[in-house]
Amino acid sequence: MRFVYNEQKATQAAAYLLKKFGGTHNYMALLKLLYLSDRKALLESGYSITGDLMYSLPHGPVLSNILSLMSRGAQGGPWMESIQQSGRYQVTIVKDPGLDDLSEFESSILDTVYTSHGALSQWQLEDLTHELPEWEDPGASNKLIEPRSILEAEGIPAVDIQRLSDEAEARWYMTEIPPWKA
Repeated sequence: MRFVYNEQKATQAAAYLLKKFGGTHNYMALLKLLYLSDRKALLESGYSITGDLMYSLPHGPVLSNILSLMSRGAQGGPWMESIQQSGRYQVTIVKDPGLDDLSEFESSILDTVYTSHGALSQWQLEDLTHELPEWEDPGASNKLIEPRSILEAEGIPAVDIQRLSDEAEARWYMTEIPPWKA
């Protein structure tokens, strides 16, 4: 099950949450809140907000591309224009990316996750995400989390998972494969 990663939407989702924290927040806590938001959106709609790849890491599940943007810095693009590291473990909005790419549904998911988990520290969020059925301790490495495994663990019927997988694959194919190669 593949989704189309959208850096602009990921930036807007991160900024949306950061605004709730006054514009600056711990990057690992933000990463966990974004993961929980993508997970909730997946369970409620069959699609994630950011389209990012999910991985199990020793400190819990993360969104791969967003982790790279936070830890290694962006080289241009929407993230770098809008969100930057400020201090050792903080990220800050430096330019509002707007909300044009986020739907009302996605904003409501972000609101729900913020209300439920926004007061938790990065360590409490790590503990919380370690309890999710899809997280497996990868040791010193990482392990891809297939969206299908989340849906299966949460009891979504196989026929619905297959339909969602087919839809996601078609959307990915239409976005990622140039028409002259199709």
